[in-house]
Amino acid sequence: MIQSAVTDLLNQHQFNYDIIEIPLSDDKKPIRQLEDLLQSQHRDPNSVVRSVLFKKNSGGFTLLAVAGIGRADWASLRKHLGERKLRMAEYDEVNEATGYIVGAVPPVALPDTIQVLVDDSVSEFDTVIIGSGVLGYALSLASADLLTLLAECDRGQFVKTE
Repeated sequence: MIQSAVTDLLNQHQFNYDIIEIPLSDDKKPIRQLEDLLQSQHRDPNSVVRSVLFKKNSGGFTLLAVAGIGRADWASLRKHLGERKLRMAEYDEVNEATGYIVGAVPPVALPDTIQVLVDDSVSEFDTVIIGSGVLGYALSLASADLLTLLAECDRGQFVKTE
């Protein structure tokens, strides 16, 4: 059992979720074979919703919630955000901006200062896996429940799949 702002939020909404333990390596980083771990549990590795943080040139941060193997479409992101320049947040900036460490960042339970964009890929899965807010653990939940929590966020096609 873990407890974080993410699990508190899911419990508050009475959403069902499973906790997935992700073994940490000796240097306290999540294992690199996450896909193998998920497949061994009969979970789709593509259903992992990555939380990718961007620093806007105008200041502030935007988090992109994206499932699958697509890569961020920089032109689409800049256009949607009205930004001429955009860059991925640096390692230390992720923790400072979100309150979570890299490898545990969820797409929900974030500071109000972070704008969240939801890629259409999230709705392609019945069940998705998100960061729990605690390193070494992820959460599996219905994508419909996650999208309910992200209902006020902008949605669109923000990745390239080729």
